[in-house]
Amino acid sequence: MILVADSGSSKTDWMAYSPEQTLSFSTQGINPYFANAQDVVRILSKNKEISAVANEIKEVYFFGAGCLNPDKHEIVSNGLSSFFKNAFISVDHDLIGSAYATCGDKKGLACILGTGSNIAYYDGEKLYNGKHGLGYILGDEGSGTYFGKKMLISYLHKTMPTELRDAFAEEFEITKDIAVENIYQKPFPNSYLAAFSRFMIHNRQHPFIQKTLKDGFQEFIDTNVKDYKNYKNLECNFVGSISYYYQDELRAVFAENNLKIGKTLQKPIEGIFEYILKREGILEKAE
Repeated sequence: MILVADSGSSKTDWMAYSPEQTLSFSTQGINPYFANAQDVVRILSKNKEISAVANEIKEVYFFGAGCLNPDKHEIVSNGLSSFFKNAFISVDHDLIGSAYATCGDKKGLACILGTGSNIAYYDGEKLYNGKHGLGYILGDEGSGTYFGKKMLISYLHKTMPTELRDAFAEEFEITKDIAVENIYQKPFPNSYLAAFSRFMIHNRQHPFIQKTLKDGFQEFIDTNVKDYKNYKNLECNFVGSISYYYQDELRAVFAENNLKIGKTLQKPIEGIFEYILKREGILEKAE
């Protein structure tokens, strides 16, 4: 059985293939900047479906946020090896998975706008890592964490319009002390901040939200896309919940900049899964 995973900081999607069946699972996100090898085992152990087939897994292809750094890569690899004791383990970062799912064998910019954000150039075969992906403190422009932070700051500073501020207070019941404790003293502060971005989906037509979205996507373009010399000739392909749910606003900002958007996928797992099976020569055999 072959297992493929696409992991962000908030959630991991898994798909498993055997000649008899294809299975899908989901678990908590696995990001080695916020989790160690023991956490990986603990997260997997909580899922009864994965645990039931763990000994049948012979190959694992894991694509995850935070897995570019060799030390962080090793954390995830060690955790997976401890859980899937009979399997070959391959760990790579999420941008490669995104490129496989959206670009296939075509060149373009592979972009992520989910809990975090990132971008890299893909030539149809190889991904060229840039200087981006600085995380939720130094980067993540246009991401869930970015917008969640904007919502929380505008609420606490009372710069959010009154009608939105009342709705925000009713939905989250947040105070400065609660926010500071969760951000600075508890685990997964990036996911905590990103959760506030969901407030925008129910109020997306409000001018304040529209401006926040436009400014965030423009910052993603200015900071990330325009860093590539030939960016005007490259199609940008996106994965992640932010790019998926706000694709109308995203496409509008890109159009204003005379830039092209290709695919916008909420979850790249199916595309990655298909790519891996084709690469390994399995899909053709199954068909």
